[in-house]
Amino acid sequence: MTTLERLKVELNQKPYYDDEIFKMYLEENNLTPDGEYNKETMQRGLYGAVLDVLQSLANDIDLFRKTETEFVSTGEAYKYLQRRLDDVKNRISAIPDAGESRSDWCFPFVG
Repeated sequence: MTTLERLKVELNQKPYYDDEIFKMYLEENNLTPDGEYNKETMQRGLYGAVLDVLQSLANDIDLFRKTETEFVSTGEAYKYLQRRLDDVKNRISAIPDAGESRSDWCFPFVG
């Protein structure tokens, strides 16, 4: 599966933008759109691209509502989009940086 295809899966195959715009967001997150997707090394960048797409939709809620027709009001659509943005941010923060070792141990504050 290519990185572009994986981005579309993460966006539920919704045609928010054409492929050129999706490719731009992937490239801005240091991913090759037509390259093979590797979760271990590309997941953070992929979610970064998802976040960028969703943030752009939050800036143009009417474009979002044209694709997502289930929302009765703009406010309802915006709330949904904000929840989705928060979810993606939480996913990104849960992914360790490359080379970072995860530890549950931390230094206590000594005053």
